[in-house]
Amino acid sequence: MKKFIDTLKNIFKIEDLRKRILYTLGLILVYRLGCYVVIPGINPTQLAALQSQASEGLIGLLNMFSGGAFGNAAIFGLGVMPYISASIVVQLMGMMVPYFQRLQREGESGRRKLNQITRYLTILILCFQAPAYLTNLHAQLPASAFLIKGFYFTVFATFVLMAGTMFVMWLGERITDKGLGNGVSIIIMVGIIADLPFALVSEFGSRFSQQAGGLIMFVVEMIILFLIFVATIALVQGVRKIPVQYAKRIVGNKQYGGVRQYIPLKINAAGVMPIIFAQAFMFFPIIFSQFEATTGVFAALSNYSGFWYNLIFALLVVGFTYAYTAITVNPTNMSEDMKKNGGFIPGVKPGKKTAEYIDNVMSRITLPGSIFLAIVAILPAFAMKLDISNQFARFFGGTSLLILVGVILDTLQQIESHLLSRHYDGLMKTGRLKGRSGM
Repeated sequence: MKKFIDTLKNIFKIEDLRKRILYTLGLILVYRLGCYVVIPGINPTQLAALQSQASEGLIGLLNMFSGGAFGNAAIFGLGVMPYISASIVVQLMGMMVPYFQRLQREGESGRRKLNQITRYLTILILCFQAPAYLTNLHAQLPASAFLIKGFYFTVFATFVLMAGTMFVMWLGERITDKGLGNGVSIIIMVGIIADLPFALVSEFGSRFSQQAGGLIMFVVEMIILFLIFVATIALVQGVRKIPVQYAKRIVGNKQYGGVRQYIPLKINAAGVMPIIFAQAFMFFPIIFSQFEATTGVFAALSNYSGFWYNLIFALLVVGFTYAYTAITVNPTNMSEDMKKNGGFIPGVKPGKKTAEYIDNVMSRITLPGSIFLAIVAILPAFAMKLDISNQFARFFGGTSLLILVGVILDTLQQIESHLLSRHYDGLMKTGRLKGRSGM
């Protein structure tokens, strides 16, 4: 406990770090206030039906990522998800389209152009998502809930939602530039954590009100949740180190090279992306389940806690993990870079053989990583089967758990870097913290 208190004191002794933390907290407060500002023209006292819809199934996940703004019909109702969608599209284009690949190699100027393209694409996505969200509002809320009616309200509210998302994007960029951590990731994490206290209190109360195990069962749940967090951290940080030896070079009286380094191949190189892609595909059955001819089949695939939904979801996660890893990790480029710098893997010939070796190792470690990721993705369904409330079960796995673990590790890594650069002790007694991008 004393070590923890001393670390907190050291954090606030560093003026730059203190300012960054306070700046980040201030912008987070602005974001949280905006999540409760209802779109002008809607009666906030008649949102019960929308909030009920936003507490169940896949729509509940969207509501959680927006920090509850989706269910509050707030000006931040769409959150940063349109921006995330645009970022994914641009990232995929960068792997397949030569123009985007060239921008990625141009350094800072290319990054600015890609950011600008992402913003324009976000606006384009909002032009479709904002009217769709308003259509859902009209379907869920009574006509008396709308103080402004007709086409004018749709146009006005669409611009409000678009402005809200763009403002949230701006907050994220400010946090990244002058705050602590990745701004957009921090905003998503805050939205997820905002639901945790209510879910925890609700679960605690249900264990006593329903005579469903009482305090003992609640403690067991907390222990299981802790173990899941530990396992997820191991998944995020796990790497397979491939040794690389660099040839010695004598230049004058100095020796260069001759050292052994490692290539850290991550067990889960794809991160949270496979689950996001898989969940996007699992939205399609919801659309088709509205038609009477396909109600039976697609209704079964729309059941968030059902067997067929989770089986297909898990298989999609495994498939997307392999696909995304194959796109992001290029053994041929890694082999060529090593060859240019005079590096080689002991016992493996440089060039094609090195690329094949890295590819084989990557394929082997991706299999257990993808299976474990699929298990994490469907853990909320198992939690629901154990009579854990839907609201609390979401924290037992899935996208929310991976985002929480990844963002917290990245932020703590930045704090530790500030501490070590000022000659203070790190956050741990031994070793170093590693975020998602840690080596």
